[in-house]
Amino acid sequence: MNLRISFLTILISSLLFVSACGRKNQESRKVTDIQSVKKEWALAVHGGAGAISTENLTPEMDKEYRSALNEALATGKKILSDGGTALDAVEQTVRYLENNQLFNAGKGAVFTHDGRNELDAAIMDGSTLAAGSVAGVTDIKNPITAARTVMTKSAHVMLTGAGASEFAREQGLEIVPPSYFYTERRFNELQELLKKSKNGTVGCCALDRYGNLAAATSTGGMTNKRYNRIGDAPIIGAGTYANNSTCAVSATGHGEFFIRWTVAHDISALIEYKGLSLKDASELVVNEKLVKAGGSGGVICVDRYGNVSMPFNSKGMFRGFATSDGKEGVFIYRDELMHYQE
Repeated sequence: MNLRISFLTILISSLLFVSACGRKNQESRKVTDIQSVKKEWALAVHGGAGAISTENLTPEMDKEYRSALNEALATGKKILSDGGTALDAVEQTVRYLENNQLFNAGKGAVFTHDGRNELDAAIMDGSTLAAGSVAGVTDIKNPITAARTVMTKSAHVMLTGAGASEFAREQGLEIVPPSYFYTERRFNELQELLKKSKNGTVGCCALDRYGNLAAATSTGGMTNKRYNRIGDAPIIGAGTYANNSTCAVSATGHGEFFIRWTVAHDISALIEYKGLSLKDASELVVNEKLVKAGGSGGVICVDRYGNVSMPFNSKGMFRGFATSDGKEGVFIYRDELMHYQE
C-alpha cells in the first residue's frame, strides 16, 4: 500500500512539473512574441490642454502651433533615431518648447496675480525611478534642465524658489533676469488665448532603443495665480512619472485635481497591478476618474512597447507623437487622433 501511494505521489508530482514547465515555456513564448513587436523608440509631446477649438484659434495660430509641435517632435526624433537616450530626448524637446513663446512654459509663461512669472518643471528616469524637479523659480532660463540637474547632481528630488535658483547658479546653468520671460509682442495674443485655456503646460515622454522610458514636464502655471501656488507639473506621480515596467506620463490641466488623484502614477499602477493596456488605463483615469471628480485636462503616455496614448477631456490639447516605424502626427482638436497602439 505504501509503495502504491509513493508511486502515485511521484507520478502526480511529475505531471505537475511537466505542466508547470509547459506553462513557463508558453509564457516565455508570449513574452518573446510581445517583445518582437516592440518599437525601437517612441516619442510623444504636448503643449497644454484647455478650451482650444477652431472658434478661438485662428488659422494662422493653428498653423504656428502645428509647426512648433513638429519642431519639438523633430528635436526628440533626431536624438532617439541617432541612438540617444530617452532622458536626453525629453529634456531637449521640452527645452525647445520652453524657448518657444507660444507655450505656457519658460519664455511664454503666463503671469501671476502680481505680474511675475513663476516656473515649475520635473523630469523622471524610468530605468532607476530617479527624479528631479524645481518649483516657483523666476530666473532660470530652462527649468527642465534645472530639474534634471537636481536629479543628477543633488541628493534631493525637489527644490523651490530662491534655493533652486542658487543651486542652478552653482551648477553653471543659465540664469536670466525675470524680464526675460516677458514678451510684449505675444502678451496680448497669449493672454486672450490663455483666458480660455489657462492650464497650459508642456511635456514629453519617450522610449529609447535601450528600453528605457523618461518623462518631462514644464509649466508657467495658472494665469493670475497667487500665494506661490504650485501645480502638478513638478510633483512626481501627479503630473510627471516614468517607470520602465509600465509607462511614462506627462500631464496638463487643472493641477489641483491631478495632484489629489495622483494621475500620472495612477495610470502606471493600473497597468502594473490590473494588467490594463496603456490606452485603457489612461482613458479610465482621464475620461472617467477625472471627469467624475470635476478635473479637466489630459496626458501623453508612452508604454514600454512604444504604444502612445494622448487622451484629454477638455475641448482640445496641443499634442503629437512619432515612432520608429515611421508613424507620426500633430493634433490640436478633439476629433483628432488620441491613441496609437497596435
